[in-house]
Amino acid sequence: MFDTLTRSKQILADLVAFPSISADGNRALTEHIAALLYAAGARMWTEADVTGTKLNLFATIGPDAPGGVILSGHTDVVPIEGQPWTSDPFTMVERDGRLYGRGTCDMKGFVAACVAMAPVFAARDLKVPVHFAFTYDEEIGCLGGQALTATLAARGITPAAAIIGEPSMMQPVEGHKGCFEYTTRFTGLEGHGSSPDLGVNAVAYAARWAVRLAELGAVLKTRTPASSAFVPPHSTINIGLLAGGVAHNVIPGAARLEWEMRPVTPEDADFVKAEMAILRSEMLTEMRAVYPGAAIETETIAEVVGLTPYPGSAATRLVMDLTGANRAGLVPFGTEAGLFQEIGIPSVICGPGDIAQAHKPDEFLSLDQLSVCLALLDKLSTRLERGTL
Repeated sequence: MFDTLTRSKQILADLVAFPSISADGNRALTEHIAALLYAAGARMWTEADVTGTKLNLFATIGPDAPGGVILSGHTDVVPIEGQPWTSDPFTMVERDGRLYGRGTCDMKGFVAACVAMAPVFAARDLKVPVHFAFTYDEEIGCLGGQALTATLAARGITPAAAIIGEPSMMQPVEGHKGCFEYTTRFTGLEGHGSSPDLGVNAVAYAARWAVRLAELGAVLKTRTPASSAFVPPHSTINIGLLAGGVAHNVIPGAARLEWEMRPVTPEDADFVKAEMAILRSEMLTEMRAVYPGAAIETETIAEVVGLTPYPGSAATRLVMDLTGANRAGLVPFGTEAGLFQEIGIPSVICGPGDIAQAHKPDEFLSLDQLSVCLALLDKLSTRLERGTL
């Protein structure tokens, strides 16, 4: 029998060796995966970002037919700077039943398992196809996932289900909040601190912005949906960074505020945006009365929709059946699952590893979890051969 565990470990070691940090790109890694899938008989296409250093990959094994299942994962990883690793992060090390290396858990382990299983899928007489969707830049805003799902929608590709293999200890997850990230920049007018009325204090206005966000965070608690099962159950706002100024006695002419919100509902996101638009208008009127060149500009880093739980979702039912779980959970972290759901593909999260290991030094994936993932994919191949989900 084809030893998928050994093959998965080999592939994972190769994937870890590609330092596919988001800032540096994933092209070489994706081309390596494409070659392995092509050798297994997959049909595929890729799409690049504007720099050409980053690729999405979409591959298919099985009939050219509607339906089927997407197996999706991102191939970028977070940086290692400042982390006390005990081994080379980009050389996979096996120790005590664990595979150590950057991305082993989040989430190259799942990608490696999918690629290792490609020959198994190809050897079966699949009645419906299996698709592989591997993306770039998930860690910095799901940029590749947004591009890929837009392409799938434009091409009319809508499989029956998508399994996003983020680390969930191989338990089905049916929901998470959205993640909206912003950077707001304030341009004021520098001057001597002894004459504050002659300048426009960018830091002071940024502080007012931050105070209003904190107030809205409290308001969001009162808007908690009665049915929310999230922890916490309400939409949240976080102020991550406030920077500006040069000295005690200088009116700061520039400031930067980085913030995020994690909405339970789209209406909460719209509410916050509307309230901040009102504040922006009020503050700009004040600022420009002193300095016409004053500005407040908000850059959208990412607006990634959440994964909404739907009773009876085809994807959730499928993974619950494959895992034997009697319920699906929720997670606090964001994924690309909501992007697939947004274009009409029922989606669920289920992947090997513990999210507690993600982004940390000495990140690892246990061999037990990798084995459970391979077993699930093997069961899925049988289901696809029967043509039933």
